[in-house]
Amino acid sequence: MPTAQKHPESEFLQRFEAGSTGILYWEQLDELWQRLRERADAGWFVYAVGDAVPEDPAPQETFLRFVDEVDALLRRDHDEDYCGIVYVDDREHPEFVKIFDPNNLGSSCGSSGLRVLPGWVVSRVPPVDLEVAVPPTGSRRRWWQRLLGNAQ
Repeated sequence: MPTAQKHPESEFLQRFEAGSTGILYWEQLDELWQRLRERADAGWFVYAVGDAVPEDPAPQETFLRFVDEVDALLRRDHDEDYCGIVYVDDREHPEFVKIFDPNNLGSSCGSSGLRVLPGWVVSRVPPVDLEVAVPPTGSRRRWWQRLLGNAQ
């Protein structure tokens, strides 16, 4: 019996929704970047949430430049003693990384009831448009309706 193939869209969303391990310390982030650099030729998609969804993996040089630039941005803009805004599926063998924008954090853990999408996703599977696939929560819609005076 042939094995059913996973649809790329559903695989990306499954990985996105799956549990992730937080990168709490800057030293752990250094280790993650090193693992990604070691596998820079592995076909990584670099998706800036809100921009066009990439159809192809980033060229190795672009991927390495992204890792360097996003690391510098996080360290500059997230002025804390800890990292805490990067999540990975597997620290030892990463294949899916969510990076939250330090200038748009809200409550990335979801404790406020409002879901904040990451700023970037680095993935071995093709991404989908998260702004379409993961609509705002009902509480966010109600807040928006109240703000505009459209509450029912």
